[in-house]
This record gives sequence, structure tokens and C-alpha cells, in this order.
Amino acid sequence: MHAKAVIPRAALAGGIGGLVAFGFARVFAEPLIGQAIDYEERRGEAEHALAVAAGQPGHEMGAEIFSRGVQGTLGIGAGMILVGVALGLLFAVAYTVVQGTVTWRPRVLGLVLAGAGFLTLYATPFVKYPANPPAVGHEETIGDRSGLYLVMLIGSVLILVVATLVGRRLSARLGGWNAALVGGAVYVVLAGSLMAVLPSLGELAANVGTYGPAATETPQPQRDATGRIVFPGFDADLLSAFRVYSFTAQLLLWGVLGLVFGALAERASGGSRDERATAPSPEETSAHA
Repeated sequence: MHAKAVIPRAALAGGIGGLVAFGFARVFAEPLIGQAIDYEERRGEAEHALAVAAGQPGHEMGAEIFSRGVQGTLGIGAGMILVGVALGLLFAVAYTVVQGTVTWRPRVLGLVLAGAGFLTLYATPFVKYPANPPAVGHEETIGDRSGLYLVMLIGSVLILVVATLVGRRLSARLGGWNAALVGGAVYVVLAGSLMAVLPSLGELAANVGTYGPAATETPQPQRDATGRIVFPGFDADLLSAFRVYSFTAQLLLWGVLGLVFGALAERASGGSRDERATAPSPEETSAHA
């Protein structure tokens, strides 16, 4: 299928995937975001009270640019749909490059590429640096966190390329299935090695210097000068549920992208084959002339 036919179908499929993911996130993840924001505000009030009691200037919360209602509906909806379209365009590039090297049906190739995209662009980076709701993460580390996540994402893509090349090179010797298993093992080993080398968020210098050594940036219980807990740490159940729902939303986005694109591409390819099958050959045309 020509690139001009792939691009609009992939963009449409990505937009539909983003819409489905938004519907899921709106029902399941958005209430948790609201709870996280409430926690952040109440923790800020507690920090302000402690600072004032210690004779230090308190921290005032800035005014909202957009209301929570706008952020939780129009904001997240438009954002996820646009992200889906952008991922669909990346998917179109990959599909155009790969389709000439395999003999798979569009449905199969679409699902395989969608699975590879989900694995490299979300699932693998998620294992090392999982998604967090508001209130989990400190302003001082935003730049470091973004850089580390980008390194993990790019590394995941490059590792998939290496694993694919290894599998293709060994396919003639080991057979397709065994070569695929070896390629998968290469991906797991290299990705795991990269995760082991990269620091955890709790090890960032800004966190260690300000909050002491910790495994993550998840807010711990807040204590006063005597060590007494005056405000609880972030709810572990809320954090785990948010991560599960975030992972599921992305899985839906990529899954719908692969399924919808495969159906659209299959229809387009079938139409082209039907046209070629029913079109008269040059010999038939000359015979009727």
C-alpha cells in the first residue's frame, strides 16, 4: 500500500485509539487525579503551616490557569486524541518501511507494529519510570526526570532495532520461531541492563540533598521538628491504581490503533486486488479492439 494511502488511515486509527483511551481514562483515572490534586493541596497547606510556625516564609499556591473541569474533560481529551494522531503518523512511517520486507497481511503487520510501538515507546520505559499522578514528583527534578525518561525511551527503540537484526540474521540458521525467541531474549537482557545503569528517581541529587535517600519520589509522611507525623504520605493504593489505569489506557490506544488500521488497510488492499482481478488484460483489450 502506498504511503499516501497509509498516512490518513494510520492518523485516523490513532485518533480513534486516543478517543477510546480518553474514554477509559475519564472514567477510571480522572477521579484518581482529582484525589491526588486534593492531597497535593492539603499537603501544601500543612507545609505552609509548618513553615509559618518555624518563622519561615510560607509557600503560596499559584492560581489555576484552567479549571479542573476543563483539564479533566477538554484538556485530557484533546491531548490524548492528538497524541493518538501523532503516534498514528509514526506508525505510518514504520508500516511504510516494513511492509515491503514481509509478506504478512495488513491486519497481522498492523498488530505486530502496534505491539512493538507499545513495547518500546511506553511499556519498557514504564517499567523503569512508571507514570505518576500529580503530587508525586518534585519541581526541582522535572528536568532530570524528563531527560532520564527520554534516554530510556530512545534506548528502548534502539534495543528493539538490535534485537530485530539479531533475530533476522539467525532466522535462516535457527528457524523463524527460535530466532524470534533469541531476539526477544536479547531485547530483555539489553533493556534490563539499561534499566540497571540508569538511576532511580529517588537517587537524583536534588532529592537526596533535600529529602534524603529514598527509592522513589513518592511523598513520605510529613513530620514536624520533633519528628511527629503531621501529614500522611501519599496513598500507595491510589498510586498503584493510577499506574494500572495509565498502563491500560496506553494499551487500549495502541491496540485500537493496530486493529483499526489493519481493518482499513485490509479493505484498501482488498479493493486494489479486486480492481486488478476484474480489470481486462492488455491482450483482452487488443482482442476486442
